[in-house]
Amino acid sequence: MTERFQVGVITSTHGLRGEVKVFPTTDDPGRFLVLKELILQEKRSERRIRIRSVKFFKQFVILGFEGMNRIEDVEKLRGCPLLVERKDAIPLEEDEYYIADLIGLSVRDEDGNEIGTLKEVLETGANDVYVVRREGRKDLLLPAISQCILDVQPEQGFVTVHVMEGLEDL
Repeated sequence: MTERFQVGVITSTHGLRGEVKVFPTTDDPGRFLVLKELILQEKRSERRIRIRSVKFFKQFVILGFEGMNRIEDVEKLRGCPLLVERKDAIPLEEDEYYIADLIGLSVRDEDGNEIGTLKEVLETGANDVYVVRREGRKDLLLPAISQCILDVQPEQGFVTVHVMEGLEDL
């Protein structure tokens, strides 16, 4: 299971005082208000950075980091992912899972037959959709509802599903 989660990507600098514009990749951008530290993943290394300021602008989060007070300090960070450790991730409710933990899981039917591998989770307005990669066939799209997703066991590496009538043909 994933020990780190990406919460944003630095898109550009913001102003002259060392702030950066971050595109949030988390469900709740407000979480940046409670985070004290992030992991900055640079091209060949990573380091922990402390957050000194947080603002919001349109769909972006504007962050300032301790020790980076000039535009020159942050120019090279464009495109760098920002991560948090699992212990700092948003706590989950019962029957909720981090998408990063689901990707790559084996997908089986109720009889234990291998269907494929969970390739992606599409977040839609009504419910998520699991995209299952199948060998030599078109991807299978399964709505993440209790009638289709019967059991999720990320620790054991599999998801048990019921393929409802008509979904196989889509």
